[in-house]
Amino acid sequence: MLNMFLVLAVAFIFTIIVGKVLERFRMPWIFAALIFGVLLAVYNPFSDVTGSESFAFLAQLGMYFLLFIIGFEIDLKDMKKKGAFLLKSTFFIILFEAFFGTLLVYFVFGYGWLVSFLVALSFATVGEAILIPILDEFRMVRTRLGEAIIGIGVLDDIIEVAALVMVVAVVGTTTAEAGSVNIWLILGSLLALFVLTFTFSKLKEEGEKFNFLNIETLFIFSIFVLFLFLGIGQYAEATALAAFLAGIGLRTFVSKKRLRLIESEVKSVCYGFFAPIFFVWVGASLDISYLTSFPVMILLIVAVSMASKLIGSLLTARNSMPFRESIMLGIGLSVRFSTSIIIIKILFDSGLIGIELYSVVVASSIVFTFMIPMLFSWLLVRWKIARVPA
Repeated sequence: MLNMFLVLAVAFIFTIIVGKVLERFRMPWIFAALIFGVLLAVYNPFSDVTGSESFAFLAQLGMYFLLFIIGFEIDLKDMKKKGAFLLKSTFFIILFEAFFGTLLVYFVFGYGWLVSFLVALSFATVGEAILIPILDEFRMVRTRLGEAIIGIGVLDDIIEVAALVMVVAVVGTTTAEAGSVNIWLILGSLLALFVLTFTFSKLKEEGEKFNFLNIETLFIFSIFVLFLFLGIGQYAEATALAAFLAGIGLRTFVSKKRLRLIESEVKSVCYGFFAPIFFVWVGASLDISYLTSFPVMILLIVAVSMASKLIGSLLTARNSMPFRESIMLGIGLSVRFSTSIIIIKILFDSGLIGIELYSVVVASSIVFTFMIPMLFSWLLVRWKIARVPA
């Protein structure tokens, strides 16, 4: 039996070797870690390691570091200019898909309107963390398309929290999950995150004092900020949003010259260690048996979900970006890997939905998790929206 150190060694050498091959096909090297994870989903001799809490913790840190880096790179002033577009697009695209998803669940699976809406909302939300390395690899983070995907993906977390509160209200006290949720604590946590971010943006002059700190000390301070935000965000099940806001807050606090140095340090730690573990974890978490159990239903949900995202993106972005970029926005927003899986899990555990619907929704998430990043990367190059990574 291999221990965690040896399993990580195998994962990293696989990522290096296969990553070099993927780069020849104009695909980001980080997908090699995802492929390794998917292979483990088929046959996993290391299940004791990849299924452990320690491995999951390292993987989640990878996701948080990725979001933290994106917060570093986001221009807050530019985001404010696009605030109306992002808000409108987020709610329209998500609710547009939730509407058609509700009809699908109601008429095909035979559930009530409320449960159908909650289920549809659970697979309408966005798992933007999967696309972040791709956007970063193609230098798309600060582009119109990149900012739209990231902005909508982050604002989507607010809808996820609202949906979670609705599920708790529906389920009542019939499940342990519902009984442990304090709505006021959730709202207080979210408020604290935004207040902290705003406070950092107003302390620019104080931040200039940090220019005299050495890189090591400034790096430790950056990690402190990240974990402070994560700790507060965890009370609202909004750690992904917290990591993103931590990066934004730090960007507005530290001078640009010092920020570039810190960004380089954080990226080295993230992509050199945590991000590959995150992608291995994503791949290994898939349940391949779901894909063969309900193929027609899975394809139906995939078709409705993706068509809704594409149409919604075209309708909202038609005046803001070219046609092909609007399509790429819809494709990018179709990616799944989000805290919204909590919603479907609570509904299943409380008996409000059955094993068939639960399995189909989870299986469709598997399809999107693996298909969308590959398709997105290929089309970026094919349509010459981005250059091949050097």
